[in-house]
Amino acid sequence: MKKLISFITAAALVSCSGAVLFAGAAEQDTKVLVTISDGKGGAPVLIQKEVNVTDIDSDGKLTINDALYIAHEDNFTGGAAAGFRSSENTGGYSGIRLDKLWGIENGGNYGIYVDNTASMSLADEVKDGNSIYTFVYSDTTGFSDAYSWFDRNTADAKQGDEIELTLSRQAYDANWTPLTRPVEGAVITINGKATEFKTDKDGKVKVKLDEAGEDILISASSENLTLVPPVLVADVEANAEVTASFSETAAETTTESTTSATTASVSKIAVVLHENFGEDTTTSAPKVSAVSGSPATGDKGSSTAVIAFIAAGCTAFALRRKNEK
Repeated sequence: MKKLISFITAAALVSCSGAVLFAGAAEQDTKVLVTISDGKGGAPVLIQKEVNVTDIDSDGKLTINDALYIAHEDNFTGGAAAGFRSSENTGGYSGIRLDKLWGIENGGNYGIYVDNTASMSLADEVKDGNSIYTFVYSDTTGFSDAYSWFDRNTADAKQGDEIELTLSRQAYDANWTPLTRPVEGAVITINGKATEFKTDKDGKVKVKLDEAGEDILISASSENLTLVPPVLVADVEANAEVTASFSETAAETTTESTTSATTASVSKIAVVLHENFGEDTTTSAPKVSAVSGSPATGDKGSSTAVIAFIAAGCTAFALRRKNEK
């Protein structure tokens, strides 16, 4: 009998240890992306920040509440104590409500989405790989803020590539049943700058990535809707051919600018000489390449030589400045 009791006790201990280890492994492996918009326009204040979720409130599960608490603790000045607060729902509602987001209290007017699906409580569980987006409503009367999202939230591309995106928004019918609608006419922004790319009637758009870099933010804005800014983070690898093309264009522009500046300087010199020596400046300014190496005679020849000499100096100075740059 003693052997049986010992066996049962040992089995129970092994079982409990396994449960503890499993729970610890689950917490360690649960990573989510958190995005927060403060409702003040522009880009979100926190963009796809990876959070390792642990059971902060000790309710036995990993929830949105845990993820947002940790996101504020790690990223908000003053931590979660200063920027975040939640509480148990009252008045017949269950779950956990949001009371403060990114330091802003507005009477509980916040939006909470997990993988682009609305959530009604911070007590909802999260899983590894989830994407959480919370925002402050800017319109706390008509609640016209429209949550919007692209059909993907990350992209890997090469400089000069085009990526095709679809922009959608959350809408509701007369009975407040959630609906998904395409966003037409939205202007795509890249790192906060408006582009020429606009979504069509189906919310589709092709976006060309001209600049290389990591964590390039692609979003959108609309003149007709108050969009909660959608977020796509792209890593764009530099393309040697595209970079060379940009360099050649810049060099051509610099050369043209240098030539124009030199011509302008020569013209000004010619005017000065005309005023002092009576030279005829009704014709265009002399070209540097047309200067002869033979000596000139007379006043006119002397002044022409002066023009050529000073023009050559202007050209040399301009080219030196160009090379220094």
